Amino acid sequence: MAEDVYAGKVPGSNPVSALVVGEDFAGMRSQALGLAGRAGWESRFQAVSPSRLARLMLAGPQALARPFLRTDSGARLAGMADLAQADVVISIGGKGGAVGAALRAPGRRPVVQVQNPRQSLDRFDLIVACEHDEITGPNVLLGRTALHGLTPEVLAQARAHWAPRFTALPRPLIAGLVGGSNGRFTFGVPEAHRLGTLLAGAVTAQGGSLIVTPSRRTDPEALRVLTELVEGAGGTVWNGEGDNPYQGLVACADTLVVTMDSVSMVSEAVAGSASVFVFPLPGRSRRITRFLQGLEAAGRIRMLEPESPAQRLTPWVAAPLDDTPELVAEMHRRLGF
Repeated sequence: MAEDVYAGKVPGSNPVSALVVGEDFAGMRSQALGLAGRAGWESRFQAVSPSRLARLMLAGPQALARPFLRTDSGARLAGMADLAQADVVISIGGKGGAVGAALRAPGRRPVVQVQNPRQSLDRFDLIVACEHDEITGPNVLLGRTALHGLTPEVLAQARAHWAPRFTALPRPLIAGLVGGSNGRFTFGVPEAHRLGTLLAGAVTAQGGSLIVTPSRRTDPEALRVLTELVEGAGGTVWNGEGDNPYQGLVACADTLVVTMDSVSMVSEAVAGSASVFVFPLPGRSRRITRFLQGLEAAGRIRMLEPESPAQRLTPWVAAPLDDTPELVAEMHRRLGF
């Protein structure tokens, strides 16, 4: 693990430049860019998606790896100005980690890996992961939640921006943060109907207001069904036009209902002070199950019943949960900048 100060960067000097490499998924960008932002580093994201053959070559000698150091579009990473100017590389996920490890330059350009790289941990200067990743080592830092950029300052800005828009709405404000199918969990029409029925029933029984924001992964037909049910109860579903209320809802809602498919989305939800209910989906992920069990044990989330259409969403007093500041402070100490 790197305990020294890396060449070319004086401690305390600004700005540190970071090149972020990973697959072009919203959750991965959120985590890796969130880490860079929390660290106070300037960052550029570069999408990569090496094939199985490329990952095999990237794990070998530099001479074999060099031809496979390419972006998602096939451009060579070696000649990119962003890499030449980078003081640190942040890689995320298995495919991003394959590229990041091959870009490592010990003593000159460290590589910080986000999430379990699914390869030798010794190929990275530092690994920042979640407890549910089940990895350990002298260069591993673990937190309960995924990295993200919803700092207290960002949430305060979101609150100042959105609170006036929500002032006229009856309380409690119930908000749904909806993901989609991802290979581990399914969010289709049946799940949308079940979620919409639950949200509509809760606001009808409890009073208050209902706002739902979907993601890019939300299936269009599932979204149509969900919208009909939510609007039928007097609620609103963001239609993709204008400002996305996502951050405003995390900052201002009394109760959040979050689908279980996204560790990033749940981690952002618990960074605020709203009560967080997690909506179960058909599918399986040992990692996500462990993640949710940890947050439930900490009293920060409550799991909804899988098949019960009528459940009360009574808010409780909840404190923000975010391990990112401690992880970033230790990262700064280890890297020396």
